Amino acid sequence: MTILCLLAAIACLPLLVTDAVFLVEVLFGLRAGEHGSPARPAGPIALIVPAHNEEGVVRASVERMIAESPPGTRVLVVAHNCSDRTAEQARAGGAEVHVLDEPDRRGKGYALAGGQAVLRAAPPATVIVVDADCTPAPGALARLAATAEKSGRAVQASYLFAPRRDAGPIVQISNFAMLVKNLVRQRGSRRIGAPALLTGSGMAFPWPLFAMLDLATGNIVEDLALGVELVRQGRPPLFESRATIWSHPSSEGGTATQRARWEGGFLATARGFGLPLLARGLVRFDGRMIWMGLHLLTAPLTLLLMLNGAAMLLWLGLWAIGVAPAAAPIAAFLLGASVVAAVLAAWALAGRAMLSAGTLARLPLYMAWKLALYARIVRGRETPGWIRTERVD
Repeated sequence: MTILCLLAAIACLPLLVTDAVFLVEVLFGLRAGEHGSPARPAGPIALIVPAHNEEGVVRASVERMIAESPPGTRVLVVAHNCSDRTAEQARAGGAEVHVLDEPDRRGKGYALAGGQAVLRAAPPATVIVVDADCTPAPGALARLAATAEKSGRAVQASYLFAPRRDAGPIVQISNFAMLVKNLVRQRGSRRIGAPALLTGSGMAFPWPLFAMLDLATGNIVEDLALGVELVRQGRPPLFESRATIWSHPSSEGGTATQRARWEGGFLATARGFGLPLLARGLVRFDGRMIWMGLHLLTAPLTLLLMLNGAAMLLWLGLWAIGVAPAAAPIAAFLLGASVVAAVLAAWALAGRAMLSAGTLARLPLYMAWKLALYARIVRGRETPGWIRTERVD
């Protein structure tokens, strides 16, 4: 093997490992979730609803949360740095409202810390965080609370965008990618005993755990970082596939803003925590910590597909100039094809409601759009802070 071929093999080894992580999570997550009898949490529940300029949706969301909550549930909306009528609309929907004006403290974490402080006066048994633009599926809140009570751990619901097949291709494919990440891969991780990622909305915590969390942070993916910290503390979150929290889908412009914020934050978190978490897990022989580190090092779906395409082109080029055997580009093709096949299986079994076959065929155009987005992220131009996302009307 030539030096050039050896260097290419070393460069592609991380991709081989992360492809394997992705394939395991997707394949184990393809089967639909378990069914069970309605959950009945024993203790009182409080919902914290962090809200920033959500006057257009918060009333309807709060009304749905109250309707879907067990009797006696406390719904606390934290109107954080709002310049609109979010507080008034939340009260009209039946929620308790805590207004926080902190111009120098921007971010969802600060809103959660404000809710945490309010609840200390009369702590519930379980706290559930639900974003102001979200609505719970029937039984979801009770299921989350019951699972958190029983396990004593943080629990993450399946957090998805509501299907909108009449939306543009970028919105539809983004929503499908979120389904792969937040449902299929999370379900697969649960089945192999790996921790769940905390994805923002639909997070349940037993009060003793929630009370000790340091939430006052401006991290734009504070939920992800919080889940990583719980894994490091030996308190890995659980995924509850039987509970779904739906969000209003974004508009095309809102999707671009949202993806820049989320994926820029994910990549920053992966850089900061992925390798240290993996190394710490290997030293401690902690499989859950190892898998979380590997998960963080696995690129988001579109970037993973791009990297596989680049690897195929690399090995094809090395074969063409005579420094790599024909088996190398064939192996790279088969690995990339396996990832594509897993994505297609996820669409066939779980994602048909999210996008049509015709829209799925436009995935290469979406990848080009994402490539431009990643270029902006690399140049440091992703959207900072906590801003309201435009949504499909």
